Parts: sequence; C-alpha cells; structure tokens
Amino acid sequence: MNTEIALQARNIGVTFTVDGGVVEAVKDVSFTLHRGQTIALVGESGSGKSVTARAIMKLLTKRASVSPKTEIIYAGQNMAQLSDRDMRRLRGNRLTMIFQEPMSSLNPVYTIGSQLAEVLRIHNPKMKKAESWARAQDLLELVQIPDPEARIRQYPHQLSGGQRQRVMIAMALANNPDVLIADEPTTALDVTVQAEILNLIKALQAKMGMAVILITHDLTVVRQFADHVYVMQHGVVREEGPTETIFTAPQHPYTQRLLGSEPKGQANPLQGHPETVIEGRGVRVTYTLRKGGTFKGHNYDLQAVDGLSLALKRGETLGIVGESGSGKTTFGQALLRLTKLTQGEVDFMGQRIEGLDRKGMKPFRQRMQIVFQDPFSSLNPRMSVRQIIEEGLTVNNIGTSGADRLERVRRALRDAGMPDSILSRFPHEFSGGQRQRLAIARAIALEPEFILLDEPTSALDLSVQAQIIDLLRKLQAEKGLSYLFISHDLKVVRALCHRVIVMQNGKIVEQGPVADVLEHPSTDYTRRLVRAAFDIAT
Repeated sequence: MNTEIALQARNIGVTFTVDGGVVEAVKDVSFTLHRGQTIALVGESGSGKSVTARAIMKLLTKRASVSPKTEIIYAGQNMAQLSDRDMRRLRGNRLTMIFQEPMSSLNPVYTIGSQLAEVLRIHNPKMKKAESWARAQDLLELVQIPDPEARIRQYPHQLSGGQRQRVMIAMALANNPDVLIADEPTTALDVTVQAEILNLIKALQAKMGMAVILITHDLTVVRQFADHVYVMQHGVVREEGPTETIFTAPQHPYTQRLLGSEPKGQANPLQGHPETVIEGRGVRVTYTLRKGGTFKGHNYDLQAVDGLSLALKRGETLGIVGESGSGKTTFGQALLRLTKLTQGEVDFMGQRIEGLDRKGMKPFRQRMQIVFQDPFSSLNPRMSVRQIIEEGLTVNNIGTSGADRLERVRRALRDAGMPDSILSRFPHEFSGGQRQRLAIARAIALEPEFILLDEPTSALDLSVQAQIIDLLRKLQAEKGLSYLFISHDLKVVRALCHRVIVMQNGKIVEQGPVADVLEHPSTDYTRRLVRAAFDIAT
C-alpha cells in the first residue's frame, strides 16, 4: 500500500438542530486515507455514513453544525477552515463525490452532454466548447453508456436509473481527482454492471493513484473492492480493520448482525386457482431518438419493449429482471398506462384499458398503484406525511369525511410499519428505508389490487431490505395484493417472487418459476446475471 496520505480526518462531529432539540449525527469519526487505497464506510440507514462524507466536502445544510475539533487535512491544509470560495476550487476538481440519488443530483432541464461539459469547463476555463463536448462523449463511453453519441443530447428523465448513475460517475471522474467519495455508486445498477463500474473505478484508481471512500450497504461489493472497513452505527465507528478481518472475524455484535443480514424466505404459496388481475399481450413501446448533431443528425427508432406478453394472478408476485436499459421499467409502466403503447393489448380485471384516455383511466388508478425506485424524488418535499398519503384519497373521492380519510392515512402508516405520530413531518426528515415505507403506505392507502414495485429495495441496506420484503409479504397475505416486482437484485427476487421474467434489449429471453430460472438458467445471459448476483464475493 502507498504510504502517502491523501486525506486525513480527525474527530469529525456533526449535529443537527431539529424541533425539540439537537441530534448528534456523527461523533468523533477519524480515519486516514492513503493514495491508491479504498476504505469503506458501512452501516444501516441513518448511521452517519453520508453525513460524514458531506462534512468532508462541506456540503452540509445550514441546520448542521460541525464540531470545532473537526480536522479534515488535504494537501497540508485543514479543509474544515477553508472558505466556500476555496472549497469550490477543490470540489469537482481535486475532490469529487458520486451522490446516491442521481435523479435529484442531475439538472432535469439540461442535457447530459451540457452538464458534463459544464463540469469540465468550470475547472478548465481555457477548454473550448467543442473540446468539452468531445471529452463528455468520451466519458460516456468510458462508463459504458450505450450509443453515447445519441445519449449525450438526451435529458436525465430519458435515461434509466442505472444510466443516470453512470453519468454521475462520469462527472465525478471528469477532472481526474485525487480523492473520490462514492456514496452508494452502484445503488441503481444491475449486478453485472456493478462489477464493471467498480472495476472501472479500480482501474482508474490504479492509473492515477486516486484514493476512494466507498459508502455502501452492499457488503459483497465491500468485500471485493475495499482495503479497509469502518462499521458505523448511530454516528459512531463501532469497529474498523482490514476488510478480510472484518468479514471473517467480526468482533462487535452490530458488525456480526450486519454481516448476517440477507434477504431470506420465499413467496407466500398461491391458494387454489386465482383469477388474472392484469394481462399484457404483444406490448410494444418504441421511442424515436436523435443521433448526431442538430443539423447533421438523423432520427432512429429504439424498440424499448418488443412485443412482450405476461399474465399476473391475484396474490402472485412476478419478478422482472435484466440489465439497466433492458426495458423492465418501460414494460411495467406501459401496463399501467403511464407510458404510451405503440402496439399491444392490456386487460385489467378482464377489461381492456390500452385505448383509454386519461379520463377513462381514472376509475382504474386507485386499483393499480406504483412504488418508485427513488423514494426521495417521488415524495413531494413540500408536503407533510399526512398530505402525501391523503392526496390520493382526496383525488379519487375516497372517504366519507376528513376524519375518515385521516383514519385511512393512520391505518396505511401502521400497515407499512410506521407510527401514526409522524403525520406532520416531511420526507427529508426520514432515512431512505423510512421514505420507502411512506411510499408503500401511500400506495396501499387506496386499497389497490395491483402494485408495480420498481426497484423498491435498491437504495436500502441489507437489514432494511429484509424488513421491506417481510412487509410486502405480510401485506400481500392480508390483502391479496398482486405485485409486479422490477429489480436487478436477484437475491431479493428469490425471496419475494413466485415467477420471474428475464429481459434483454426489450425482449424476454427466459421465464419460469423463480427457483427453476435462478438455479437452472437455460440461457447464457441469465447464467451471467446469476453468477454476478451470487458469486460476486468469491
């Protein structure tokens, strides 16, 4: 290991002022990071991992107070004492950060290319516009975004979650930093691309001597890519040591529990011969994209979903898996009529819905709900918990009175495992796992028959994943819910789903009972997914 110190943190302490007092988020966290080294900060949601990272980058909110004992030494200077102007020269240049939630980190009104070019020109004022765009396209190729020439002119909402995360990685690596803080860098990526991206970071790290702080809930990733691990709980480092030592001989009970957390169990058995809730036949979704420049480019069609069919029974969970950009989410949203079908038929409870307009779909909306991948961007930050959950009841005229609707909100919160004392709080006051429970509460408050779950556990640590899976199984057993479960995490799919569909490039390449597909895959593509999911740590 290189003995040259890239960054040294001493006694990081952060408190937040909240209603009713002060919360100590981080308490006396210290570590030393050497050039070319990767250290990992691990722990459950709310353990202080991301707050520690933001304290290093001086990106904390105004409600946060940093302890006067805090020292963050880089290049011989204490960054904790630098002005905002001096920090701006370092951020995005010598020290960079990949954020956990790409949709809320990317500007929705600017193209991917313009945002990448901006990062380059801010820290390289002499760089010409054409040069910055050429470099931006090179960066998209570097992080393996398909068809970068076309994607560079698209907006964030036109990319999949995994593709947006790769754009964030490209932005962080644009100026060849000395220190990279990667806050859940593979959260939105499928298992095969996880390894590719982390190997890419590892290769660039070796080439440039870059030091990496990896913040993640994925312990298999930590074991393969980190040199040293710091286990955090309630803002305190409970245990630290070389990676292999932590994994093979953990000393602290919290570390032992964390390492023992993994999705377990299996789907609730189906009873009798349940009716079909939703069925799609020959569903096709085509997007027209532009390749090349504004004047010299040309349009071409992308088959995002290519003539797919499925049928989902009452009380059944059907998983859809595949790499980022395979069409999983587009297929699910097309069935819910959230994306316009180019071709195909969709039946919901025996009624054709593919030709209905917005008004015609309204009676079906309360019966079919969706829980999105990113609970932070899907919950309105200006609305309280009560307002968020009650909104759907009000729009659909559910409930005889305000008191009745309030009781439905309270019941939904209790069903989702949240106390009903949080009605006046706002989304930013909750951890990622708690926000996802709020999203589930919003969906079940309308008493639907069908829920599309789009990567609902991807941003959650292992112990919270297990809690959400248990919650979904419980709600399904009690309410007879049918789930279409979109995920890149095959361990979660194995624990929750009855059947699974494997997608690649808009097509179904394999399908069947979940045990058959995952234990005896029949295609090379599925075998590669299974190997990446279950063998990454070996």
